[in-house]
Amino acid sequence: MKILAIERELPGATDEQFRPEVLEAEATQAWELYQAGVVRELYFRADRTEAVLVLECANVEEARDALNSLPLVREQAIAFDFIPLRAYPGFARLFASDK
Repeated sequence: MKILAIERELPGATDEQFRPEVLEAEATQAWELYQAGVVRELYFRADRTEAVLVLECANVEEARDALNSLPLVREQAIAFDFIPLRAYPGFARLFASDK
């Protein structure tokens, strides 16, 4: 299942939580998740520095567990909103036999 995960900074997050060694560990863990095929796409929003990820997981709980391994999540600096996705069914209308 494809799952969209949208980062949000948690209230009370401090600059100290975003120190360089934590950000490097964050990138390393994101790379590990990418290499494992869990993270399929990873972006930053163009209008602010928040990540948007496309994950391939069995369900939202699996996606949540995967992103809970990120250092900034463990530091309680960020969290993610999860949106399960399904394929768009509308193209079937183009090929309906009752046309």
